[in-house]
Amino acid sequence: MSGGLVALLDDVAALARLAAASVDDVAAGAAKAGAKAAGVVIDDAAVTPQYVSGVDPSRELPMIRRIFWGSLRNKLLVILPALLLVSSFVPGIIPVILLLGGSYLCYEGAEKVWHKLRGHSETGHGPVVDRGPEAEAKVTRGAITTDFILSCEIMVIALNEVASESLWVRAFILVIVAIVITVAVYGAVALIVKMDDIGLHLAAKDSAATQKTGRLLVTGMPKVLAVITVVGTIAMLWVGGHIMLQAAHDLGWHLPYDLVHALESPVSAIPALGGLLAWLVNTLCSAVLGILWGSVVMAVVQAVSRVLPFGKKKAEPTPHH
Repeated sequence: MSGGLVALLDDVAALARLAAASVDDVAAGAAKAGAKAAGVVIDDAAVTPQYVSGVDPSRELPMIRRIFWGSLRNKLLVILPALLLVSSFVPGIIPVILLLGGSYLCYEGAEKVWHKLRGHSETGHGPVVDRGPEAEAKVTRGAITTDFILSCEIMVIALNEVASESLWVRAFILVIVAIVITVAVYGAVALIVKMDDIGLHLAAKDSAATQKTGRLLVTGMPKVLAVITVVGTIAMLWVGGHIMLQAAHDLGWHLPYDLVHALESPVSAIPALGGLLAWLVNTLCSAVLGILWGSVVMAVVQAVSRVLPFGKKKAEPTPHH
């Protein structure tokens, strides 16, 4: 009897060790997957504040909360099950999905760069203040739709990093990535959009130092948003280009991938700095590839939009005097 109890306790201990190891694997996998998706996450955080531009301050957080729940719902109830099915039954299609997603990121990044070079300002999505709840609901739906595309990219990138794990481990990792990234993005967005109010509140205090801090927050937030936008654009080009390199390599086209690694080799041998320099070379090559491929996709999209009926703009009537 005691021998059976000892054997049972040994089995329980073995299961506990296995569970602990699985938790470690899930945590490590989630960290790795989340890090790979960082470029898209930064862009998501840079894009979302535009949707509440001009909104009555009392409606900013409710709108962000609705976008947050829409984003989380999309990730957990739509994207996650679809990706698990794909990875289980047709895993060979994942590099193709990554190619399409990488092309989208390159296109978005290149479009932002060319708009900036041409002096076109991105107007965002316009103020919805004083236009009623219908306008607010429409803008919120648009934000959730845009977030859906970025969420697909985040989840596909994360899945690709843990594709070798078992189904349940992949599922746990993707759930963790979905929750952590969504909370991080929209927590940061909420802080960004309310920073002006915090600054104004501090500026009204009696302390001169507090007032100075408040004024600094109010005047500095536009610059912070501008920096986030630039970083997000660079990150999209870098991540998009890197995805293209890796996905093309996985599909059998090794030349671009091998060329980048050949450029990394001379600097990777430099003592102390080799790893950093190799990463910088890889990042620069990926970003260059991203803007080149994004420009090609952008040209194709513009050409197609001129040909297809729904891409043509309706001629505006000439005003009669």
